[in-house]
Parts: sequence; C-alpha cells; structure tokens
Amino acid sequence: MHMVYLTMPKDSMPKFKPAKKSAAAPDYETRKGDYSFKGRVWIEGREGTFLGYGRVVLLERIKQYGSISVAARSMSMSYRHAWELVYSMNSQSRVPLVETTTGGRGGGGARLTEAGEKAIEFYHGFYKRFQDFINQEPASFPF
Repeated sequence: MHMVYLTMPKDSMPKFKPAKKSAAAPDYETRKGDYSFKGRVWIEGREGTFLGYGRVVLLERIKQYGSISVAARSMSMSYRHAWELVYSMNSQSRVPLVETTTGGRGGGGARLTEAGEKAIEFYHGFYKRFQDFINQEPASFPF
C-alpha cells in the first residue's frame, strides 16, 4: 500500500473566521490539563435567538425590579436593546413572557407572566444539564 501525504504551505491555507456567536465568550467552561472545554447554549426560534443566558438574566431583573429600564440599567444595557429583546421573546412565544403597563400617575412598569416564570425555570434546568455535560466530557478526552 502506498500512502501519500498532502501538505499545504501555511500562507495558502484558507482562513477560518468564526461565526459571531462562536467568537463570543463561552457561557460555561471547564478545564483538563492544558485543554479548555467551552460551550454556549441558547434556544432558537423562528426569528433567531429566543432564550439564552443574557435574555434569562434580563427576565430575572425585570422580575426583580418591575421595570425594563431599571433591569437594563442594572445590566449596563440600553433601554432600547432591552426592549428589543423583550419584544423578540414575546413575539416568538405563544404567550407573552413580559407584560408592560404604560406610564401615568404611578409610572409604567413590567412584570413577568406565568410563561416568563416557566421560561426562566426551563432555561435554568437546560443550562444545568448543559454544564453537567461539559463537566463529564474531560473524563473521556484521550489527550
């Protein structure tokens, strides 16, 4: 049997550019020796990301503060971006995750619906299973 090894000069190798999401910091990371096991997990809907770590934190802050603007400020996020995330989640869900009230004498506000509470609970379980998976993989890593 005759084996042929192909090599390519380094300067002619194709350049790989990671997708925007894969270039971001990992949601979770564990190590084995010189190796890191990293991962990001999110749930996609028909319009893109439906739920991810940052969106769940936003939902939790809305629950805590009763306000999208205060929740956004607590995350160093613009109100507009927070509102776009809430709109995206609400429009992709069968029922809204966040309900808002307009201003007036007492001011406006926001609150999580039952579906919003369930979304947080589901995501935390999903994320925990993801962490467990990442933590188990180094044991079988052969290098």
